[in-house]
Amino acid sequence: MGLRSLGIALASTVALIALPVVAPPPALAADANLSQGRTAASSSTENAATPAAAAVDGDTGTRWSSAATDDQWLQVDLGATASISQVVLNWEAAYATDYKIQVSPDGGSWSDLRTVTGGDGGTDTLTVSGQGRYVRMQGIHRATPWGYSLWEFQVFGTPGTTQPAACSTANSAQGKTASASSTENAGTPASAAFDGDDSTRWSSQAADPQWLRVDLGSSQDICKIDLNWEAAYGKDFQLQASADGQNWSNLKTVTGATGGRASYDVSGTGRYVRVLGTARATSWGYSLWEFAVHTTSGGTGGPIQGGGDLGPNVIVVDPSTPNLQQKFDQVFAQQESAQFGSGRYQFLLKPGTYNGINAQLGFYTSISGLGLNPDDTQINGDITVDAGWFNGNATQNFWRSAENLAITPSNGTDRWAVAQAAPFRRIHVKGGLNLAPNGYGWASGGYIADSKIDGTVGPYSQQQWYTRDSSVGGWTNGVWNMTFTGVQGAPATNFDTGPYTTLDTTPISREKPFLYLDGTTYKVFVPAKRTNARGVSWPANAGTSLPLDQFYVVKPGATAATINQALAQGLNLLFTPGVYHLDQTIDVTRSNTVVLGLGLATLVPDGGIDAMHVADVDGVRLAGFLIDAGATRSDTLLRIGPAGAAADHSANPTTMQDVFIRIGGAGPGLATNSVVINSDDVVVDHTWIWRADHGEGVGWETNRADYGLVVNGDDVLTTGLFVEHFNKYDVLWNGERGRTIFFQNEKAYDAPNAAAITHDGIVGYAAYKVADAVNVHEAWGLGSYCNYTSDPSIVQRHGFQVPVKSGIKLHSIQVISLGGKGQYAHVVNDTGAPTSGTDTIPSKITQFP
Repeated sequence: MGLRSLGIALASTVALIALPVVAPPPALAADANLSQGRTAASSSTENAATPAAAAVDGDTGTRWSSAATDDQWLQVDLGATASISQVVLNWEAAYATDYKIQVSPDGGSWSDLRTVTGGDGGTDTLTVSGQGRYVRMQGIHRATPWGYSLWEFQVFGTPGTTQPAACSTANSAQGKTASASSTENAGTPASAAFDGDDSTRWSSQAADPQWLRVDLGSSQDICKIDLNWEAAYGKDFQLQASADGQNWSNLKTVTGATGGRASYDVSGTGRYVRVLGTARATSWGYSLWEFAVHTTSGGTGGPIQGGGDLGPNVIVVDPSTPNLQQKFDQVFAQQESAQFGSGRYQFLLKPGTYNGINAQLGFYTSISGLGLNPDDTQINGDITVDAGWFNGNATQNFWRSAENLAITPSNGTDRWAVAQAAPFRRIHVKGGLNLAPNGYGWASGGYIADSKIDGTVGPYSQQQWYTRDSSVGGWTNGVWNMTFTGVQGAPATNFDTGPYTTLDTTPISREKPFLYLDGTTYKVFVPAKRTNARGVSWPANAGTSLPLDQFYVVKPGATAATINQALAQGLNLLFTPGVYHLDQTIDVTRSNTVVLGLGLATLVPDGGIDAMHVADVDGVRLAGFLIDAGATRSDTLLRIGPAGAAADHSANPTTMQDVFIRIGGAGPGLATNSVVINSDDVVVDHTWIWRADHGEGVGWETNRADYGLVVNGDDVLTTGLFVEHFNKYDVLWNGERGRTIFFQNEKAYDAPNAAAITHDGIVGYAAYKVADAVNVHEAWGLGSYCNYTSDPSIVQRHGFQVPVKSGIKLHSIQVISLGGKGQYAHVVNDTGAPTSGTDTIPSKITQFP
């Protein structure tokens, strides 16, 4: 956010801090040693006498030791997916001070189970919770000049309820529907490769690339593929699987093939299987006598079970919990400055009264009450966000949340000094609320919804804020853009002379789903849609309750294949706090599916896949998670509805709430599109779509992402839309009758020069572009800021670009040059005064046209 670049150096020095002791249950005595005698591997060995196998042989007189560098690892293959409860490391004198315990379904993509810092050697007994086949110790820092050395590495837990199913000898593809990119002639159709006849064949045209695919009829676990090539064979090709025939995951990449008969062991799930040829061995096309697909005879061990515990990173407390303040303090000590760390935590407070508590929230930390109403969980104390870690600058206080409880502040006013992606939902503050940091340094939020603040809200140094469907006892001031809809007690609109834009009601809203306790039973409440809402939704609480056993409770180590299997069974998803690497796109295909995250659960698409697709169906709820782009470019991180979607969802729209997108910052990330909405009637209620301007993996091309939000669907509403720093349009709106209430934007700091962002004779891509063909569009409370640090001489043509038509209306629009680092020539199209100088004074238009 504004002037955030001043803190980059500090933010990049975040150090590892030991995990808090939150007393998860110990491993059950019945849990078995799953690692002993299993296959082990390592990044290196000191010599032939210290192999990886020596750490899993059950003999404390033998050991593994590595080369003398920090980045070394030891892993064990458990032989099948298992539930892991405990890891025990018996260190030799050469131990690790800092390391991670990680789990993987395939030995390639890893999720953190535990991070240890400040280790002192000896025996480390670590309680963990996760699922996977492979477990490893990933060294970070050594304690001695030697490498890492372990007498024993033991993994305890329970194996899967069934053994891995055998790979069937039957050809699951035979006789199934086939298609191809091309055929040489009518005598070589795609179906000939799946007819079980070695004398008929498919052949393609003589060009690269070409593909041949088969529809298995339902999703299958694929374990082996046989190819029988004719003389015109593929030299380089990929074997791929897909759930929908459109989005493909690689099962195997083959280079330098020699034709003839070949079998490939693979592992993946999909309904569609294809061979994608990328390089031919001859001047002819590709030609296959037969293409056989083998699947597991027993599936993945039966249906996925719903419900269960909430995993290791959810901390459930009640008023009698001992050392409760210490638990908050321990997590805060780790998370206060861990802006791009892997820790994720959710505090859940059972109904009751909590006295003398100050819950300070750092990065990736959420706190929620477990009552059906906020007043069921009463804190006589504070929930605090401040900016001491960043010298009183709150412009980087991202990724945290508070929800569904009541606060009686200890000194009468609670402090919530946040930036983007920090929602304050369903809170009753029995006092005032201060949105600025101690000392009134810069702040750049923010979002409040469905909340009552009995006293006065003081934004003070907050640059902008959006408040929806709430009540406030008063509002003291604003800097640039304070927008209100459906807020009792909100100040009147004064945008011509001040910062306020106020609408009496919110046209369409539906509150975020939330977890609560019905007696001792966990349920998820799914609020109903409201139209022209004003004030909070509670205690009336219109909506439905779903028991937890209708949710697959996703925990660190879960695979995308298992997640998709759960969805296919009709389960909803509850992502517990953690970082989840995906090797398949998560496909949400059932109407009314709930995908809910706790503790900023984070999805990372690997290998260039998209993270999530939602079908063109009614009533999907997406809420409370972060999608973090992977190092290989994704086309679209989140897609709602396929291209061409046209169904009417006005009675039951899909909602996207507190779903955040990040490209770069935690490491290199790439995506062409961040969010694409093709379905009609979608409601986006609070999102921050951010191409990183600081952190790791940041640069004009290093974390390139052309588009933030692309809206192709009709009748889409966004409330609380934050989109920043994209290489081209931050928002591109192609659908009809779209509406936006509150928009905050910064243009990309790192545009190298004016030429890099010049298009169609225009310098700079508009922050918010409504396509020329659109006839009806309306928006309120819009702001775009420039901070061109790489080339302060850039003069951007305008912040907003829209067609001039009677149905296009913008209200309360402004552009701002932050400290003179670049300027705007106009506000909307060629209308509005230019910005100038270094005084950070807005150029405003009350209404356009």
